[in-house]
Amino acid sequence: MTFGLATIGTADGEQAVLVVGERIVRLTDHGEDRTVLALLDDWAAALPRLEEIARTAGDTGQLMDSVTMVAPHIPRQIFCTGANYRKHVIGLIMGDPSMRSRESEAMGEDERRADAERMMDERAKAALPYCFVKLSSCVVGPNDAVVLPRNVAKPDWELELGVVIGRRARHVTPETAMDYVAGFSVVNDVTAREHIFRRDNSAMGADWLSGKCFPTFLPFGPMIVPRQFVPDPYDLTIELSVNGKVYQNETTRDMMIGIERQIAYLSDRVELRPGDVICTGSPYGNGSAFGVFLQPGDVMEGTITGLGTQRNRCVAEEA
Repeated sequence: MTFGLATIGTADGEQAVLVVGERIVRLTDHGEDRTVLALLDDWAAALPRLEEIARTAGDTGQLMDSVTMVAPHIPRQIFCTGANYRKHVIGLIMGDPSMRSRESEAMGEDERRADAERMMDERAKAALPYCFVKLSSCVVGPNDAVVLPRNVAKPDWELELGVVIGRRARHVTPETAMDYVAGFSVVNDVTAREHIFRRDNSAMGADWLSGKCFPTFLPFGPMIVPRQFVPDPYDLTIELSVNGKVYQNETTRDMMIGIERQIAYLSDRVELRPGDVICTGSPYGNGSAFGVFLQPGDVMEGTITGLGTQRNRCVAEEA
């Protein structure tokens, strides 16, 4: 039986649960009191047990809407793959002057687009992933508020497919990479767009700390769906709306560097650990492509096929 692994908040603390259909199955009711992260640490043995609980529980349990969903877990490590959707990167370059190189600033619009398309085609064929680290302190739940910092003028959304690691991985090949995946989830890599490329030290590269790592800048969840229940991770629709207006509505087919290559690249440089999350890149439709950025009171609603929905209200940072 298909299910997702999630965490709910209760008066007694947080509890791991299964999401079966629209209902919540409390694992403690079935003799399992480990956290989601502890289950991921023992994923090979835990998965058959969770499958048994899902079959036994059937469609019993509380409705999902009646509980408080929090982030499935706080990952030890979070990695993000940037500039990984063709239309997304072209949209950024065309829509946001701060994303352009000095060379492209001198180009006309048609020439700038052609140059961006050429770069993306080259990247898809041979380039290594462009990865960076995001802090675990950014993580919030699928329905929590996103706090817009007072020193950020262009907060932007990036709804993405999240990959959750289920085994320690070092020097993994692309051919075996999926064996190390526990499941998939929804992540929103919220970005302080104007802070990524600093004009004062442009030769030193992107400032990912300032651009990506503010508190609440990674809504995560509502659940982790085991990879066995996701037939094709390259055939998922990623959709995000702000105040009811749809901005992102693309499929994972536009991903240039696949999940397998991302895992292989990362595991050649670091040790991936159970529970680690890889944010695999954002498809087209970010605010910077339209010159629209998040404001206090905005509500983001994001969903990925079969992985659930996030609904996050934006609030201003308190003085």
